Amino acid sequence: MTLQYHAPLDEMRFTLKDVFDAPKFWQSTPKLAHVDEETVDMILDEMARFSSEVLLPLNQSGDDESAQYLGDGVVKTPKGYKEAFAAYAEAGWIGLGGDEQYGGQAMPKMVTMLTEEMLFATNQAFALYPNLTVGASLCLMAAASDEQKALYLPKLYSGEWAGTMCLTEAHAGTDLGIIKTKAVPNADGSYAITGTKIFITGGEHDLAQNIVHLVLAKLPDAPAGSKGISLFIVPKFLVNADGLMGERNAVQAGSIEHKMGIKASATCVMNFDGATGYLVGEPNTGLAAMFVMMNYERVTMGLQGLGASVLAYQNACAYAQDRLQGRADTGVKNADKVADSIIHHGDVRRMLLNAKANSVAARTFAMYVARQLDEAKFGENPEAKAAAHAKVALLTPIAKAFLTDRAFAAAVDCQQVFGGHGYIKEWGMEQIVRDVRISQIYEGTNSIQALDLLGRKTVKDNGAAMFAFIDEVRTAAAALQSEHSIKEATLNAAKRVQDLTEHLLASAKSDPSAINACAVDYLGAVGYLCYAYMYVLIVAAATDKTGEFYADKLKLAQYFSERNLPQLYAHADMAQAGSKSIMQFDAGFFQ
Repeated sequence: MTLQYHAPLDEMRFTLKDVFDAPKFWQSTPKLAHVDEETVDMILDEMARFSSEVLLPLNQSGDDESAQYLGDGVVKTPKGYKEAFAAYAEAGWIGLGGDEQYGGQAMPKMVTMLTEEMLFATNQAFALYPNLTVGASLCLMAAASDEQKALYLPKLYSGEWAGTMCLTEAHAGTDLGIIKTKAVPNADGSYAITGTKIFITGGEHDLAQNIVHLVLAKLPDAPAGSKGISLFIVPKFLVNADGLMGERNAVQAGSIEHKMGIKASATCVMNFDGATGYLVGEPNTGLAAMFVMMNYERVTMGLQGLGASVLAYQNACAYAQDRLQGRADTGVKNADKVADSIIHHGDVRRMLLNAKANSVAARTFAMYVARQLDEAKFGENPEAKAAAHAKVALLTPIAKAFLTDRAFAAAVDCQQVFGGHGYIKEWGMEQIVRDVRISQIYEGTNSIQALDLLGRKTVKDNGAAMFAFIDEVRTAAAALQSEHSIKEATLNAAKRVQDLTEHLLASAKSDPSAINACAVDYLGAVGYLCYAYMYVLIVAAATDKTGEFYADKLKLAQYFSERNLPQLYAHADMAQAGSKSIMQFDAGFFQ
């Protein structure tokens, strides 16, 4: 069976215009004054067409064929990928959010996040190729010299060249301070890069003329740890000052990984054998530069989860309407048949509503974070920009971890709607589950995101940023001109998270294991509070408006407040229990 996808444009426009009034923000921000509703609507319509007609048909065939390593550093992408990438690049999608000075279209994140959702919904593996190129471009825009930007960004935006980020080594996953890749100065000002990187998405492929690797390495006299990391541009083919490609550089894929999912995405082992590299920014500032890209990728992984859950939901809904099994508890629906369609069964509706409630909240939260990113980048008020920067720093781990955790759960719920048919390949549901599973792992596992939220973003500043956000949530809920159940539920949730945060701040001072043992559940509790906040905004936007679309938003908010939000309290209780029950065992117990 072939998966079907219909871009939820009405939902996207509701989030963009009704909930956040993006057009008003654009027109009141001089650097975004070029963005108008008509253009944005055309962008969304065209991506809806492209993703459904071009990318979705390649999704299952790409999984079947997979990316293939042909030996001697050569990687072949599945049939149709090269043509799809060329069409995607020619249409200008890679440079959609890029800087106009270098050929980009300067669209705000509030727009590009919606195109990325559609991209990930229809083909998660394909999406990673242009996604890494966009991330590399952001990193160069933030840290590269003017000459480097002029040389590389136009080619990256156009899709003539692709980009990667090369961080991970076999012995050094999250702990980048212990990387072994070396950068030795050459006489001409370049550097000889030597080392091996693993898990490099798009490290080698046949989609673009050249691949620009952004590589973390250490100079000979570098300080120990993460303070001694520098960032280098290492192109697959060396280029001159005019952008013309020359000889092959000494970098090559040694193999590709055989993975659980996203099989059409080439995940490579990359060998740098004295490859020529060029320093980006100042020595020993590479980690800060790379985190520009990493944070972008982390927000984008939340969008991968969102897209996957939408695709799963749409197909599970269609199946539930057609599948006949059992009799409805509320009476016979199909009087002339021996069974009713399973959409009439309460438990099937529960699973579908879980997925729907998640996708609506996830899209709204991603848009909220995108709004902060746009304020930080394009705004002119220094105080507002600083506040937006702080909020992005606080919420990025939630945008990555909570969205992907809930999306995976939603995909599994939708697979469960199919029963046994969800487990076999022909329906496509098992591929959605396999593909989206990686979103919880890469760009920093979700446990690492939780440690970042509780340790770095909350305990380190004694809760200042978190308490400010909780106050914002409380203020919005109290101001809601409606007696909808989400109002009181959100106020209660905010108090519980406030109390939990205060408890953990105190615990961290006396219990060295408190942060590590409690972080995941803390992020879970805060994540549900974020979703409750989003439903407050949704209810505010839908109240007093007529039509079934808006009425359904109010009903979905009620479902969330009664059936999903209570999970916040379970996470909070587990986090508040502390580390004792976890740390009481000796290491020898785990055998």
